[in-house]
Amino acid sequence: MNMQMTGLRAWLVQRVAAVYVGLFSLYLLIHFTTDAPGSYSEWRDWVGHPGIAVSWALFFIALLLHAWVGMRDVLLDYVHNTAVRLVALLGLALFLLAQGLWALTVLLGAGT
Repeated sequence: MNMQMTGLRAWLVQRVAAVYVGLFSLYLLIHFTTDAPGSYSEWRDWVGHPGIAVSWALFFIALLLHAWVGMRDVLLDYVHNTAVRLVALLGLALFLLAQGLWALTVLLGAGT
């Protein structure tokens, strides 16, 4: 039962993340098609707006969670050696954590 709940939870996280990434990407496409920032300062002001900054943060969180669940499932399914699997999962986790910290740094820097 616990494995089924873990699988269901991972499936749900990946689907919710995919929906948010898709909807936010559609919003960005429409926004930049209709009202693109004309300069770097306009771009920075737009990204620095609290609502947009939170939306970007949620976008990156959803993107990283989606990537984690997908890659974790691939590694669990196709890497059968336990030691190699653990090293690959650790490497993936560190890579995604680094990407998340980089995105956070960019978002925090956009408001200044």
